[in-house]
Amino acid sequence: MSDLDNQTVTTDPDYLGFIHNVKQSTGIDLAQYKEAQMKRRLTTLRMKNNYRSFTDFYAAMLKDKALFYEFLDRMTINVSEFWRNPNRWEVLRDVILPELERSSRKLKLWSAACSTGEEPYTLAMILSDKGILGHTGILATDIDDGALAKAKQGLYLERSIKDVPKDVAARYFAPEGPVLKVSDSLKKHVDFRKQNLLLDKFDDGFDLIICRNVMIYFTEEAKHKLYHKFAQSLRPGGYLFVGSTEQIFTPGQYGFETTETFFYRKK
Repeated sequence: MSDLDNQTVTTDPDYLGFIHNVKQSTGIDLAQYKEAQMKRRLTTLRMKNNYRSFTDFYAAMLKDKALFYEFLDRMTINVSEFWRNPNRWEVLRDVILPELERSSRKLKLWSAACSTGEEPYTLAMILSDKGILGHTGILATDIDDGALAKAKQGLYLERSIKDVPKDVAARYFAPEGPVLKVSDSLKKHVDFRKQNLLLDKFDDGFDLIICRNVMIYFTEEAKHKLYHKFAQSLRPGGYLFVGSTEQIFTPGQYGFETTETFFYRKK
């Protein structure tokens, strides 16, 4: 990615007006996202729907809920799969969770920007296989109502489970027509809620926060703010688990220390 992709470069009044209007009406601040990526993505969506300007596109979004959800889907890039980067989940299962389990408390876990649910359900599978799912609380949040609705429904295409160990998939998925349905034994342990990471206040006392493959879309300023918020939400000794392209190079400024690759423990 070039340096230009990380900068705010637009002087386009049409797009600037769109950013302002979206923030005023929804609280979503598009200025906190890397502009070159976001503008390119939304321009493609606008043109696909045959709107000549962002002004016209915004007016249409206010009237057409389906178009607004399509905007949210394009903005948040709801692409996910179960057990994404399997070796990282194995580290969570074999190294991180055993450390957290030493506490006699009920574990408090959060999948931030959970998209359509693959991440929190993966976590629930691991906890279930360890026999501790009933002794944990899993919060899963996202800004996109459409993604949350899909997550609660729990229906997935077969390709989304390609990285799930076959024995695990057999235990937690059942065919339902042309798709697979995640087990109700997992669904009842995941609390899905709507949340704007950049705007909303976070709960605290978490043992583990998972936020993967999301920070890459934010500006450096927004990342800095979020890492501080995540650190404040973790209890001492709690972990932040990030994506494979989101290494924190100076974790100490947030009160973190690196333990395993892409896992950061709050001091």
